[in-house]
Amino acid sequence: MLTEFIWTRTPQSFNLKDGKLYVETAPHTDLWQRTYYHFRNDNAPVFQMSTDEKFFSFTVKTDFSGARRRFDQCGIVMYLDSENWLKASVEYENEKFSHLGSVVTNGAYSDWATTEIGREENVMWYRLSRREDDYRIECSRDGVNFSQMRICHMAKGNGRIRFGIYACSPEDSSFTAVFSDFSVTECQWAAHDGQKPDED
Repeated sequence: MLTEFIWTRTPQSFNLKDGKLYVETAPHTDLWQRTYYHFRNDNAPVFQMSTDEKFFSFTVKTDFSGARRRFDQCGIVMYLDSENWLKASVEYENEKFSHLGSVVTNGAYSDWATTEIGREENVMWYRLSRREDDYRIECSRDGVNFSQMRICHMAKGNGRIRFGIYACSPEDSSFTAVFSDFSVTECQWAAHDGQKPDED
């Protein structure tokens, strides 16, 4: 499966061994557009495959136990271009907690939705599901029971897309992120036909 993936930007180094992808981040790499911080960072390496399929789910397991510096992160990504993309990851904050969150960027403005998790949680699974130009991001601690993180619409996400993984270190840092258990399956996000209002 990984033979279908290509690097949009190559990391500092990487190695594929026994079904696991090891990615070493370079310092001062990130993905962010404008909002609140005002800066624009667009240099994180992303490893993606492309598809025209309108309904599918992509799942991957991440291990970020090597993270040591604030904002070190790794997770899933759907990078269309510098101004249109989404990502989900855990970002190292300090020795006590990290931020589990997601960013959606439409038209060159990013948002960031997060929750704090314990620093001892070093492994996270992610599942990205597509239904045409709408997307759902989920996470899981065990790869079996997934919890919804967000649903979003991608303004440029209706045609051919690219999706996969990323890892980066926004500050003067570097760590090795480990990715495994890559899979693309039928869409695990059930259709929703609308909800009728409550009757009196």
